[in-house]
Amino acid sequence: MSARYRRLASAAVAVLSLTAVLTGCSRANTTAAQPTPQDQGTAAEVRLGYFPNVTHAPAIIAVDKGYLTQQLGATKLTTQTFNSGTDEANALLGGSLDIGFIGSGPAINAFTKSNGTIQVISGAVSGGAELVVKPDITAPDQLRGKTLATPSKGNTQDVSLKKWLSGNGLSGQVNVANMDNPQAFNAFRNGDVNGGWLPEPWASQLVLDAGAKVLVDEKSLWPNGKFPTTVVVVRSQFLQQHPATVTAVLKATLAATDWAAANPADARSAVNDGITRLTHQSLSPAVLERAFGEISIGADPDSSTYPQLAQDSVTAGIVKTAVKLKGFLDLGPLNKVLAEQHKPTIDAAGLGNQ
Repeated sequence: MSARYRRLASAAVAVLSLTAVLTGCSRANTTAAQPTPQDQGTAAEVRLGYFPNVTHAPAIIAVDKGYLTQQLGATKLTTQTFNSGTDEANALLGGSLDIGFIGSGPAINAFTKSNGTIQVISGAVSGGAELVVKPDITAPDQLRGKTLATPSKGNTQDVSLKKWLSGNGLSGQVNVANMDNPQAFNAFRNGDVNGGWLPEPWASQLVLDAGAKVLVDEKSLWPNGKFPTTVVVVRSQFLQQHPATVTAVLKATLAATDWAAANPADARSAVNDGITRLTHQSLSPAVLERAFGEISIGADPDSSTYPQLAQDSVTAGIVKTAVKLKGFLDLGPLNKVLAEQHKPTIDAAGLGNQ
């Protein structure tokens, strides 16, 4: 072998060896487990989502009465409103929201799609959903061939309606139209839909302002009439990075809840003002009173109901199998605040992180 050939061979081996080392380093870097986010102190900004609905009363009050800005201090509050839990869940999954008031159905879906990186940290509102229909419809069988509205496919009321239809042998025999709640009101008055499974205040508005009647009050389908309509969820990464900011939001929500309980008439007015600001339409006193009578405001997320809710999504045909909900609830920050305020803590019913 010539000296020149030996030098070239040695150089080639060196290059290959270096390449192997660099490749090994690159692979190690890309396959290494990502570090758990650490507490970075208070966030510069928190992006909060909620609905202009009576069932989101704690959020509306916390925003409009200033409880959030008081608790957040120097942290900038940016709010965004939604008409669909599906849309809000997508915003959370896409990282454009940090914390959201959302229905239990979309919360479960977001937890599933994110592989557990979105969690429920508090309840907000229980109850406040009904199937309201044309007054000549008095029994489930009369719904065959009719059209009913729900806010969006896979949202809390959509799952409830489809489960109920299944239980009454009506799957595939009733048209389900997904539309924003204000559109459902107009569609009902125009005769385009025969009713809808709707949250408050829209169910009350159809009853009092459009002549609908209640065929099913969802409370009648749950033990003690308790089921979670609105919960508070957070991106787990945001909670890990900014626990103090999440705690501030929880404190503000609890303050809004306590104020509403102590001042029911003022709370109705505050929520109406908030809805009017967001939608440019106000609710009548009668609709407000009826809607508030249908809901219960509180931090308890009704933890024991979620396995059934997950199964309901299967029954409704939204998903094929019920998701395992271990880690779905992280009530640690909430319970810490409740304990500091000398209030009873809330059990996660085996769905916590521990």
